[in-house]
Amino acid sequence: MMDAATLRAEAEVLARSLPGLNLQARAADTAHLGAAGRKRAGTGEQFWQYRHYAQEDAAQRIDWRRSGRGDDLFVRETELETSRTVLFWCDPHAGFDWSGEPARLHKADAARISMLAAALLLSKAGERIGALGSGRTPGFGRAAGDKLAEDLLAKTAQGFPPPPKSQSIFVVASDFYDPVDVWRDRLAPLAGTSKEGILLAISDPIEETFPWRGRVRFSRPGGALSRIFGRAETIREEYVQRYTAHFEALENMAAGMGWQLVRHSTGSPLQRCASDLKQALELFGARL
Repeated sequence: MMDAATLRAEAEVLARSLPGLNLQARAADTAHLGAAGRKRAGTGEQFWQYRHYAQEDAAQRIDWRRSGRGDDLFVRETELETSRTVLFWCDPHAGFDWSGEPARLHKADAARISMLAAALLLSKAGERIGALGSGRTPGFGRAAGDKLAEDLLAKTAQGFPPPPKSQSIFVVASDFYDPVDVWRDRLAPLAGTSKEGILLAISDPIEETFPWRGRVRFSRPGGALSRIFGRAETIREEYVQRYTAHFEALENMAAGMGWQLVRHSTGSPLQRCASDLKQALELFGARL
């Protein structure tokens, strides 16, 4: 597993290969300095537009410089600046922090780099970022990125974290090999608070294609169970069918919650994963 400095460096390189990310947040979110502009009048520092003075406006709102150019009175409006919160979670199970080949990225590292790259773009756009269940307050800027890198690498308890008190968008990364009903129970509290969530499913190529032949012993890292098959190739067809059916059920579960499923194989370029995750996040903005 990489350290926080390496994770941050890898994520920054990946983020630079992608265009900016903007969630077009709701006006109801909390205004703050340096927030992303929302293309409408409201609380903020950036100029938005002039409009004619109305009787309900306070006299101190009149912009006398603009009004002095003619006979009408004008009010200077600023652009609404708001932010949203995006929380990330990486499955701490040993089976996720694994690779089928030494030269290939671990599944968890692929998830961490992609999520942090997306988070850095979000932070740059004025959104709050943080780790689900970390106990830290989501924030902005370089410090928030550093904290998120540390939290994504932290060895947390195996229990799934509860939802936060504030409204958030969730990105949950795992290989999702536990039964779909188990994941439904885990995610239900989050889905109950937000219809905006993403399941980032990372797999290794050998898990997708089942290339083994002959006598093979299978076990899941971090688990005590194992099983030996004398002729592994005889179960390949059934394995692939069940593998495909599992992820179809997972995708249906996500859709039922109003969430999205983003899949990535560590045999593919990581930029593809980060790009797919970015597009999925932007869909939430497009709904607003």
